[in-house]
Amino acid sequence: MPLADSDGTSIYYERHGSGPAILFVHGSGGHHAAWWQQVAALREEFTVLTVDLRGFGKSDSSMPEFDGQDFPGDVVAVLDQEDLTDAMLVGQSIGSVAALRAGLLRPERVGSVVLGHSLGGISHPELKELAAADRAEAVKLPVIDRLLTKPFQRERADLTFLFQQMGTFNVARMQDLRNLDTNGPSLEEIQASGVRVAFLAGEKDAVLSVKTVTRAHELLPGSHLEIVPGAPHSMYWETPGPYNAAVARLRRTLTAPKEAA
Repeated sequence: MPLADSDGTSIYYERHGSGPAILFVHGSGGHHAAWWQQVAALREEFTVLTVDLRGFGKSDSSMPEFDGQDFPGDVVAVLDQEDLTDAMLVGQSIGSVAALRAGLLRPERVGSVVLGHSLGGISHPELKELAAADRAEAVKLPVIDRLLTKPFQRERADLTFLFQQMGTFNVARMQDLRNLDTNGPSLEEIQASGVRVAFLAGEKDAVLSVKTVTRAHELLPGSHLEIVPGAPHSMYWETPGPYNAAVARLRRTLTAPKEAA
């Protein structure tokens, strides 16, 4: 059972396949097993790593409380343990915040970060205002409707049930991740790091609008933008085919210039 040490905290992770490395960082209701549809699809071409942040899945959950500011260090612990030098970190929702911070902490190990359905905690007044407006609309919906489309819930009651059960394996909760946004990186800090950033979002994301994500892309020079038609906030679960294709495309695209150099 692979474990990494994050300042004395045991972090569980898994490694599958071979090739250029992709490390997935789950959101508030996930853990390493949430990526089952990604591991199976991508491991033939890539090294796929999944991690449980502290308080989630099989990682140490014994502490009395959790601080979202510790989560980037959990990702870094896996990067160091595996001695990766050109990983692409892929975050889901608020897990993208941990992924971006980890990339900025270890730019020598991270070539790119994909911010899935998230702005990655970027500190920028316009983006914060846009994201707040999106959240104000999202909270009007039941939680499940923010994450999966209604047609999917009707047609795939089995996968919807399993999706809801995923979070029951975690001790940490959404409130434990919220302060991860505190003192986020500026656009200038991201550019100076040399880490390449891509925004990956779904057209039907009820939590973060395409308009907001597109504006973030416009404000961050050199960033990439992937909008998947018809996909919801949790598109890794509901529409894994297009999601996996986008991740694979970004891994190849964002890696190529560095390898050519």
